[in-house]
Amino acid sequence: MDSRLSAHKKMRPYRRVLRVSLPLVASMSSTMIMEFTDRIFLANYSLNTIAAALPAGIAAFLFISFFLGTAQYLNVFIAQYTGSGRLQRVGAALWQGIYFSVLSAVLMAGIFFLAGPLFRLGGHPPEVRVLEVTYFRILCLGSGVLIVATVLSCFFSGRGKTRPVMIINMIGMLFNIPLDYALINGVWFFPEWGILGAGIATVMSWMLIAVVFAFMIFTAENNRVFNVRSHRAFEPNLFGRLMRYGVPSAIQFSMDIFAFAFFIFMVGRIGKLQLAATNIVLSINSLAFMPMMGFSLATSTLVGQALGRNRPDEAVAATRATIHVVLVYISILLVIFLITPRPLLELFRPIHMGPEAFVGIAEMGILLLRFVAAYLFFDALYMICIGVLKGAGDTRFIMWSIGTLSLAVMILPTYIGVEVFHAGVYFAWSCATCFVFLLFAVSFWRYRKGRWKKMRVVRTYTQPRESEPFSDVRF
Repeated sequence: MDSRLSAHKKMRPYRRVLRVSLPLVASMSSTMIMEFTDRIFLANYSLNTIAAALPAGIAAFLFISFFLGTAQYLNVFIAQYTGSGRLQRVGAALWQGIYFSVLSAVLMAGIFFLAGPLFRLGGHPPEVRVLEVTYFRILCLGSGVLIVATVLSCFFSGRGKTRPVMIINMIGMLFNIPLDYALINGVWFFPEWGILGAGIATVMSWMLIAVVFAFMIFTAENNRVFNVRSHRAFEPNLFGRLMRYGVPSAIQFSMDIFAFAFFIFMVGRIGKLQLAATNIVLSINSLAFMPMMGFSLATSTLVGQALGRNRPDEAVAATRATIHVVLVYISILLVIFLITPRPLLELFRPIHMGPEAFVGIAEMGILLLRFVAAYLFFDALYMICIGVLKGAGDTRFIMWSIGTLSLAVMILPTYIGVEVFHAGVYFAWSCATCFVFLLFAVSFWRYRKGRWKKMRVVRTYTQPRESEPFSDVRF
């Protein structure tokens, strides 16, 4: 009997991790599937569109990531409010995120005008650059909808209720894929818009996701429990704390994205075939990256809730369980990448391009997938460690450490190698692999130090005065 109880106790963190993580992984996977099929459709449409899609997409995401990373940090606030039992503060936190997303939409609309100068700096062929500008502008104009949807999703994910997030994102995916295909290729009654159609289909899917989230959140029952309608007031103190912790987290996320965006632009200066092969391999790499974002977000939720309850031991147990689950998933992907690389790469062969013409890209892609295999474990563990640190509020450290590594290990070496010494694509990928390994090393060291166990982003609770019904109090 004692052995059964002991086994049940050991399995409890795994069950909790799987219950919270798997829907978020499925949700991120649905986003990954949208991007993956989008790239396949564009690759089959023409070599120029696939060459343009990833640089433009990652450049747009670079700008979006700052606002998205800040908005997504609302997840930690809601997690810690939930863990501490202060459910009626959830609505107030949610509305601060909504106000931030409105501001973000206005600023992202202004970035529309940077497209021309930005892609001229990239130095890519003119026929690719025109497509890059088009795709970038559409994603920037529609990004406000994505940020709103991210804020609204935190209402569920921060409380550990991740199944609605999964369902809604899957609805968006099922809406996006046929629309994407139709608008790219001009099938049924739709116009043939190529990469423009891909961008429009993506934005329309974001819009649908945001509307469904809003419909599910702003109900009378949720207002009674969480004050999602009643506490619409702008609270400078709470908004300021969201910025205090969320902005460093967003800068870390943005610097990570910027390093890889710069890497892609530098590969584009080596040659079109190298750029196409890199874009294809990074699209395949999203099979690991997007689910890892789900695990990382789930880790932040579990750690935030545990620290809200003042139970850092629960946070450690959840982290260990998540690492074990993630390593199993990554091991499966590793086998697929190493044993069946060619079928994966063939998915991206343009319809008009024969197998013989695709051989050069395929051979290069097989070698690049080996670089992915070399850093895959470290990348996964890095994202889990970052999830822990974010869940506690240790965002300034990760901002400075990731920023320094991005510049010293990824950006400067890649630039000097490609521009000064005319190094090839394999040198650039070597820099990326070293960068990922060092990201893991630094984040794991910080995790092991354990300072995060004493950190909180929401203020300690004391019985509120009647004149301040749900006010936060200082430490």
